[in-house]
Amino acid sequence: MKCYVMTLFPEMVEEIVKTSILGRASQKEIIRVKAVNIRDYSADLKHHKVDDYTYGGGAGMLMQAQPVYDCYRAIAEEMTTENGGVTPEHRVIYLSPQGRVFTQEGAVELAKSEYLVLLCGHYEGIDERVIEEIVTDEVSIGDYVLTGGELPAMVMIDAIARFVPGVLHNEESALGESLAGNLLEYPQYSRPEVWRGKAVPEILLSGDHAKVDAWRKERAIERTRTKRPDLYARYLVENGLKE
Repeated sequence: MKCYVMTLFPEMVEEIVKTSILGRASQKEIIRVKAVNIRDYSADLKHHKVDDYTYGGGAGMLMQAQPVYDCYRAIAEEMTTENGGVTPEHRVIYLSPQGRVFTQEGAVELAKSEYLVLLCGHYEGIDERVIEEIVTDEVSIGDYVLTGGELPAMVMIDAIARFVPGVLHNEESALGESLAGNLLEYPQYSRPEVWRGKAVPEILLSGDHAKVDAWRKERAIERTRTKRPDLYARYLVENGLKE
């Protein structure tokens, strides 16, 4: 998978990509993340300005359509060149509080893509005309507003990368963690067996894998019912169960 991030602050993206699981996956080229600076496509060759006042008045500045569009066209040309002159299927995702909320299911879906382009807004947003021209999806990571789209873009890439084959050492990790099957993850324990007077549940020391699995499922259901009743309701519906 290759992800392009259209941004005014490429260094924010590049620093995150170097670290932890994403860093290892990038080194192995399992997932490639390229930050593309929208300012490089500004018509203002001296100051590389990409924003201007909004028509109709109002506070703040708006990112102009032209540099965003030209930046995208350069990315599209690069993808086409990489694929022998054929433009590959790809999604252009605008990180916006107006978009559909990003979920684990969304991460699984997007992990199937060979190319993703993520557009990071700033100021009061982006000229609507270029959004209509190039964007295929608007996505939000939650009902709050940030100063820019870079952190949401990296949240998405991190979540998506976990479902790209080869990124995680243990391919089962992404399947058994929180939100899988609309359940939160069960409690987990490590050494020592007793810490500050609190012991690891005996069943986890039994060696009986069937009983351990059953215990973990019960704890996952119980935890979800208590902490996330919205998820628990979905779990019941999807499994044809009643309270």
